[in-house]
Amino acid sequence: MRHDSRLSRMLHVMIHMGHHDGPMTSDMIAAMLNANPVVIRRTMAGLREQGFVHSEKGHGGGWTLAKPLDDLTLLDIYRAVGEPSVFAVGPAYDMPGCLIEQAVNATLKDVFAEAEQLLLTRFAGVTLADIAKDFPAVIQEYGQRCE
Repeated sequence: MRHDSRLSRMLHVMIHMGHHDGPMTSDMIAAMLNANPVVIRRTMAGLREQGFVHSEKGHGGGWTLAKPLDDLTLLDIYRAVGEPSVFAVGPAYDMPGCLIEQAVNATLKDVFAEAEQLLLTRFAGVTLADIAKDFPAVIQEYGQRCE
């Protein structure tokens, strides 16, 4: 099963942006993520709509952060990329008339809803600055590696 990596990829990009001098173009970001620049622009547009990044067109333009990393949480970025499903498992609807399947699905729905709420609460408590706090020391020791 393919995982939705938009959250991880945009966290990656935004932390780079927080440590990059000047704007980053869609082409730069696409090369870093091995992705299509059109996909990058589409995804970054959601971040722009939420006020997390700015974009400038033309020569010298590109994407920049609109807020510092310590003002952005995992929850902010999760919501800006469209709130992808956080679980790869879910209820089955093979036998909708089966009382056992109905009981299983009802329990799973409750458990998943509770787990998702715990996860989103945790997302709200982690800033991008928290993730990036050791980034300058790691860069100094190992160099910047996004190959």
